[in-house]
Amino acid sequence: MEDFNTKEILDKLVNDEDYYGKFGRQFRSNSDISTLLTNPLALGTPQKPNINFLVGGYFHTAILEPEKLKKYRIVQSSTRNTKAYKEISGGEMCLLEHEVDNLELLIDTMQSNDVCRDLINGINVEYEQPGIKEIEGLWWKGKADIVNHDEKLVIDLKTTSDITKFRSSAFRYNYDSQAYIYRKIFGYDLVFIAIDKKTRQIGIFDCSDAFYESGKNKVQQAVEQYTLFYDNPDFDPKNYFINKTL
Repeated sequence: MEDFNTKEILDKLVNDEDYYGKFGRQFRSNSDISTLLTNPLALGTPQKPNINFLVGGYFHTAILEPEKLKKYRIVQSSTRNTKAYKEISGGEMCLLEHEVDNLELLIDTMQSNDVCRDLINGINVEYEQPGIKEIEGLWWKGKADIVNHDEKLVIDLKTTSDITKFRSSAFRYNYDSQAYIYRKIFGYDLVFIAIDKKTRQIGIFDCSDAFYESGKNKVQQAVEQYTLFYDNPDFDPKNYFINKTL
């Protein structure tokens, strides 16, 4: 990558439009890991609207940036199949009122927990903090939910459908590579604060050396795939195939 002014880049990446838009796409991110490991040719393909992302986004915004909640459209409808929903949404993915009611319960539960509240609302904390770092030969970006400088932790908020299975979900959804990337970018260990969307149970999960190592391995494999598909002028993607013994 050409020489650049890190401060100017971080100032731009604060804005979601730049972070997720064309400017931010010059960097790799943890959201690229799954694509690079499973279907590298699909890198950069826009993701379809997903209700889980929308729910998670509202949850994060309500806790970290409540002044931005007005960007979410909420529809008074029991499902997304009703005529009223389709007319109001105009084809966009919108939250249903009962989903927001449940989210408010989750938010109240987390903010009522003393340990969570202290970690999230500390004196020396930053919210939605972007960062960039060269890792394994590529430039990566990340946006930390919370950087708690007093505790020297990066804190990531998660909602989950079953908190008793969060550990297995963490590997399946590449939270291990996220932990590795974020520790490299921000210089602190990562802690996940998760809340069960049904039971409202809270879990605080720190990361083991083995978890970081698993994430490092995924990043290294992703870099190999990216280098092969996008940095190798002698490689023709049309000739690519998966070769494994069954």
